[in-house]
Amino acid sequence: MMMTKKVAIVTGASSGIGKQIAKNLNRNGMEVYAVARKVYQMNDLDDLGIHTRHLDVSDYDEIDRVVDEIAQEAGRIDVLVNNAGLGVFGPAEEVDLAAGEYEFKVNVFGLMKMIQAVLPYMRQQHSGRIINMSSIDGKIYNLLGSWYVGAKYAVEGISNALRLELKPFGIDVIVIEPGAIRSAWKDTATGQMVAQAANGPYAKLARKSADFFTLSYKFASEPRVVARMVDRAAFSRRPKTRYVGGAGAKPILALHAVLPDKCFDAFLDSLNVLAQQVLNRQTAFNR
Repeated sequence: MMMTKKVAIVTGASSGIGKQIAKNLNRNGMEVYAVARKVYQMNDLDDLGIHTRHLDVSDYDEIDRVVDEIAQEAGRIDVLVNNAGLGVFGPAEEVDLAAGEYEFKVNVFGLMKMIQAVLPYMRQQHSGRIINMSSIDGKIYNLLGSWYVGAKYAVEGISNALRLELKPFGIDVIVIEPGAIRSAWKDTATGQMVAQAANGPYAKLARKSADFFTLSYKFASEPRVVARMVDRAAFSRRPKTRYVGGAGAKPILALHAVLPDKCFDAFLDSLNVLAQQVLNRQTAFNR
């Protein structure tokens, strides 16, 4: 049956940012298909009338099958929100190559496979929006973040090239660049990093990086901040190529734009040192 509403697919919609994006798009009048590995965490989306499906973006065959099912059921695909992702942090020397490969398989290759799967339908309509979830780390960088930062830089470059490639077909490509957003992502990423580096030469750097994340995420924005950026990207007549928001995002990107690389390196290092000092004082005070 052909849907009269516009149809959106949101990946990684079982929690946090992805779930809030699905809720917002649904509330604003789209027919939403929320896909994720943890379908059991999406019962509340079912209750709102959002369609939920199992989808592991690292399984390319499943992507083809699920996207085809959605297209046949809905009759169209208007918006793809590539939100699914993970964060692998740790010393480049010590992170297992398989973990780094999986980071890119989910954050980059899974994103590209989703795009490949929806493009035939969007081209046929001569319309569509592809919204890729990047990060301010797609423009800057973090201590011990080479794998994650590398994946987000790839998303930025891919999106730039696709924007030119798909314009003749009436398809927009938009990037979302959040700062610190409240979610379970930070604890998972930094916990693995500290545990992995605990007995090696990078232990102090891992602790410094984890302290920076701990302090910065005390001021993290709620997922609805990102969901509102996605709303603007999905519904605006003429969407911007990028939307930036969330705690610290705009100031730090502005600094990066004007500071020479080594000055920005020093700035980031000073933030890491400051975070350690603040947390150490808090620990001493609590004693």
